[in-house]
Formats: sequence, structure tokens, C-alpha cells
Amino acid sequence: MLTPLGWGTLAGSVILYAAGFALGYPEPVVLATGGVLALAAALAWTAPRPRLEVHREVTPLKVPRGDAAVAVLHVRNLGRQGLSGLRARDRIGTAEHTVDLPRLPRNATRTVSYPLPTGVRGEIPVGPLLLVRADPFGLTRRIRRYGQTATLLVRPRTVALPVPASGKAHHLEGPTSDNAPSGTVTFHTLREYVVGDDLRHVHWKSSARTGTLMVRQLIDASLPTTTVVLDTRHLTELGVDAAASAAVAAARSGFPVRVLTGDGPLAETKTDPELLLDRLALVGSGTSGVGEAVRLARGGSLVVITGDPAEAARVAGARRRFDRIICVYIGTGPLSAPGVTVVPIADLAALPLAWGRR
Repeated sequence: MLTPLGWGTLAGSVILYAAGFALGYPEPVVLATGGVLALAAALAWTAPRPRLEVHREVTPLKVPRGDAAVAVLHVRNLGRQGLSGLRARDRIGTAEHTVDLPRLPRNATRTVSYPLPTGVRGEIPVGPLLLVRADPFGLTRRIRRYGQTATLLVRPRTVALPVPASGKAHHLEGPTSDNAPSGTVTFHTLREYVVGDDLRHVHWKSSARTGTLMVRQLIDASLPTTTVVLDTRHLTELGVDAAASAAVAAARSGFPVRVLTGDGPLAETKTDPELLLDRLALVGSGTSGVGEAVRLARGGSLVVITGDPAEAARVAGARRRFDRIICVYIGTGPLSAPGVTVVPIADLAALPLAWGRR
């Protein structure tokens, strides 16, 4: 409640009062009394608690890194008197943003908005609103909290990529294009008709031959998995963006995706790119390379994102367990590895072009 100046005034008043009383001089006592009265007036100035109702909106709640996001505050005065000259601070992560509130008549609502920083990937808590009231002399200050906290999720940026060719169809009757549906029906066997079966699946020739109504049993064809391994030892935003682009491309085309790091699995889904983006938004630096993650996976396509040239050579040893291996190298130097398609990039804009040349 007391500012450093307020504590100094209090200490000075005590010293002056003690000295004046001990020495028998009235002047120090008068000065000490004035200091105490000033502190009492300052406390009375900041004592009233404004009755405010604060509703917060963050839009959008999830945004790619670098895109615009806005915090909107709806502030209503529930008190009996109008308020003016209010200055508040809204917390944004570990920082604070100063908010100047316009005059608030009784029962009036005012809306204030300001942009949020989206340059750093991750969860950013926004709020609560801190209302600061100080006296004109700066002796006291009260900070009160209003409203709830909202969370802005800054996710990786992505660019459109095609699914690796070897990962498009592992089954002879499976999907044959990037736009294949997530569930592909394939003939498995014939069985007797059960009430509720689709009549379009009736096999009339077998039904006529056996005298029993027979239907075709259809199952989902096995779809190849795209495994994305992100090297988090020297984590960069470009590396996370590249991993997100490769994983989202496969998920949006209807193929199973799993994302791994050297420290373990991060996400696995069939057709939910939003889950992948949410998990990659929170990935942090790790201590292990991609070798262990690669050993745990097999089949389909393997996409490794790393800035370490030695990792490309290490993953080459796994080429027999995958249909295709692509190494997205975060760097500009020449890099090659037998059986591995190397895609060097220096920025995200170069990824689609380099990916298309693989």
C-alpha cells in the first residue's frame, strides 16, 4: 500500500517526532504530525474500491506465429458514481500492457482493445486486469485485480506441402491421391446377411448359389503412417514450422501421422491437424537426438527435421525400415546421405520449392 516515498515519509515522521519530543522542540513534532496527516490523506484517497465488472475476449484464441491477435476488454461501472482517469495494467505473460480507461459513468460500459504479441510460440496468459490507484503525492498505491485470465495459443506457421509419394498408398486397394478419405473400404470376405446391413453390399451371385442372402464384408485398408521426427536439441522456430508443415500435410490428406522428438512421442493422429499444431506449439528444447525416436518407428514415410548434419547420416541406417526418408536440413551447406532425400532450407518460404524438388 505504501510506496517507497510513503515509507520514507513514515520513517522521517517517526524520527522527527522522537527527536522533537526528546529535545523539547515543537517544530519537529509539527513536521512529523504533517507527515502522518499526509499519509492518512493518501490512504483515504486510495481506499475506495471501484466496483467494476470486466469481461475479456482474446480473438482468435489460437493463431499462427506472427499473425494478428487482439485482446478486447469490456469494462462496466457497477458503482454509484462515475469514474474517470483510471489507468490499468493488463498482464501479458510476464510483461504488462498499460490500459487507459475512458470515463465511466454509472452503469456504463466501455470497450478497450489492444494487439497481443504473437512473435513467440507457446501459451501466453492474458490478464487479470490490474487497476492501479495512487494519491497525487505518490505516497500510497493500491492494486486490485479484475476479470479472469484468458490464454492465447501461438502455434507454428505452416506452408502447404504434398504428401511424400511413398506414403500415399501402401495397400493395393488403398487411396491413390492426396485427397483420399481417411477411411478406405476394402473387400475382406463374404458372410450371411444380418438385419441392418446395407443392401448395396449384397452379393447376388453367391446368394443365388447358396440360397442364403450373402453380403460383402468391407474393412478399412491399412494406410501408411507418416512419421515426423523433430530434433529438439538445438530447437529453432524454423524447425518447428517445418515439422508442423510436414505433419499437417499428411493429416489433412487423411493419412495417419505421428510426431516424435528425441525425448519421446509428441502427438499421434489420423485426421486431426489441429491436435498436431497444438502439441507443436508447446514443444521445447530437449537433450536427446533423433536416433532413439527413429529406432522406435517403422513403415511409411519418415521425415526428420534437424540442424545437425550428422543426423542425416544416422537416419540413413534406417532406410530399410521405411518406404522413404526425407531429411529437412535447417541450414544452407551441402549435405548428402545414401538413401535419404535431403531438403535444405534457410527459411520457411523455401520449404515448398525445396520439397517439390526432392
